[in-house]
Amino acid sequence: MSGHTPPTLEKLARQTLLRNEAMAISCLGELPTILFPALFKEAFEGRHINLIKEMVAAWPFPCLPVGALMKTPNGETMKALLDGVDMRLTRTFHPKTKLQVLDLRNEHHNFWNIWTGAEDSSHSAENLEEKQVAKVFPRYALRRQRVKVIVELSIFSCLEEQQACFLKWAQERKGSLHFCCTKMTIWDLPVHVIREILKVFDPQHITEFELHNEWTLLELAHFAPYFGQMRHLRKVSLAPLKIISSNRNETGDREATCIKKFISQFSKFNCLQHLSMFYCHFLRDHMNQVLRYLMTPLETLSVTCYIISQNDLDSFSCSQSLFHLKHLELIGVLLYGLDVMPLRGLLEKVADTLETLNLQWCGMKDPQLYALLPALRNCSQLTTVKFYSNKFSMPILKDLLQHTANWSQVNVEQYPAPLECYDDSSQVSVARFSQLCRELTDTHRAIRQPKNISFATEICYTCGKRCVYHNGPRLCCCWQ
Repeated sequence: MSGHTPPTLEKLARQTLLRNEAMAISCLGELPTILFPALFKEAFEGRHINLIKEMVAAWPFPCLPVGALMKTPNGETMKALLDGVDMRLTRTFHPKTKLQVLDLRNEHHNFWNIWTGAEDSSHSAENLEEKQVAKVFPRYALRRQRVKVIVELSIFSCLEEQQACFLKWAQERKGSLHFCCTKMTIWDLPVHVIREILKVFDPQHITEFELHNEWTLLELAHFAPYFGQMRHLRKVSLAPLKIISSNRNETGDREATCIKKFISQFSKFNCLQHLSMFYCHFLRDHMNQVLRYLMTPLETLSVTCYIISQNDLDSFSCSQSLFHLKHLELIGVLLYGLDVMPLRGLLEKVADTLETLNLQWCGMKDPQLYALLPALRNCSQLTTVKFYSNKFSMPILKDLLQHTANWSQVNVEQYPAPLECYDDSSQVSVARFSQLCRELTDTHRAIRQPKNISFATEICYTCGKRCVYHNGPRLCCCWQ
């Protein structure tokens, strides 16, 4: 006997409908609701353009989370979806249509899992879907006359054809549809273009925002009011936000006014939890103002490639918005020559919450690490610790490892190879590297059993790789 399972009657029905698209379209009005999700999914994957369009117009559920099916962008299927929404707008009546939300975000959605094997549970699945729509969008659950289109946008100065068509379509229908962008990423756009985009996509619905631009301070100040309209931001990434010199001879007072206008917008964010800043040198000596304006405690503070001042660092230990941090990253933030006691003060305050500590490329030396040791040993919730590209000696690294008895939850530990691994010309001594890193690993294991610990040299200028000791030496190609 063959072990092959014959197709179900439902699958046979779907196959028949997909083979005869005209028949499938003509009988959508009588098609049982339970058949819609699986048929739509197969039609979408098979690019049955006309059927997709008609099914969107006749969709019998409150939400169509089609973005979860869009693994790769396709202009034809996107146009079919938008045409289906247009048909939904122009039809005066359809007995099945319940569509309230078209979700174009490319993320997992329970809807498709629920219906994959839900041949006997149409009512429970449909009720669950309605509850999900009402829970996520309570203010719009009753506005059935306006379909809501949810997207995530990553907009470059040179738009792809599909994205350009969508934005044009959205702009033309902003009066008849409700457009919602939950995550927006801007690359190299002038302020006036951003302003036009935000006329279509209500900035109050943006919860994640990334800005990658090169602007003058005056342009930054012009953008500030639009930034402040994103009142429900949970995550902000200025990555990178480079300020270029203006052709005008702006005075120091004018520059300070522009910077303050931008910084003051942070006081309007009622639920900001994650703040990342990359290459934001214009904020030097203004970090205390940023932290003071924050209305809610941060979970994540990430600062990369930043020339930090002592005033900036001093604000860390007295900014209440940082006292519940789970993730602290200072990467490429040079701490050498600064008093790190404010950083120690912050670590002491977040000892019970901090999970990630990333202090790579900080140029720290023994005295700074020694100052941090009393605070580090009490950070009992750490899961990830990274210290690559700092200049620590063998004794201070041993001292650090001996202070980690409370780090029982750490999964990843990365430390710089001790300075004693290098010769007088700053070249790696392979023998000393292996010997000293093995000794440090043994010291560590005498305190607790590490899950994933490594020691690494600086990056080799020739091959761009590090020598890494992880359960034994792994040398860069120059030393192999």
